[in-house]
Amino acid sequence: MDERFNRWLLPPLLALLFLLIIYQYVSPACPGAACPRRPPASAARRGGGPEEREEEEEAVAMPRLAAKFPFARGELCRRVRFDMRGRDVIVFLHIQKTGGTTFGRHLVRNIHLEQPCYCRAGQKKCACHRPGGDKDTWLFSRFSTGWSCGLHADWTELTSCVPAAMERRGCAGNRTLS
Repeated sequence: MDERFNRWLLPPLLALLFLLIIYQYVSPACPGAACPRRPPASAARRGGGPEEREEEEEAVAMPRLAAKFPFARGELCRRVRFDMRGRDVIVFLHIQKTGGTTFGRHLVRNIHLEQPCYCRAGQKKCACHRPGGDKDTWLFSRFSTGWSCGLHADWTELTSCVPAAMERRGCAGNRTLS
């Protein structure tokens, strides 16, 4: 019985399974509401001008996405002047699982500056002093000041902690940029 099953029934079953898998990847079906919908048949019957048809085709081709975070254009396009020699400090907010560790490391090791951060071999923290200074820092991050405000401090913790932490480091009166 097993030999006859393997010889006559197994190959067609495997072929059917293969076709079902291929059909799943090739079929034009879309899940749920993600598919663009065709205009109703009544819209095609009533005619309408070419401009109306173009607008309907565009609406069908590209579904509109609602803005999840409605930021004002002014907020997105604002320019901030950073004065490294002055009192400005960049506070790096590390968000877990977003590549923040890599980006934070690049901030201290790979940016070409007038006075780059000084990193000792084998240590995670680097000294990011202002040009011409040996104590005042321009960067507040885990790779420059360590976890001064706690492990993975959020926005609220950083806004209340950074001024005090900078004062403890002897950098009082700095202006933090966020």
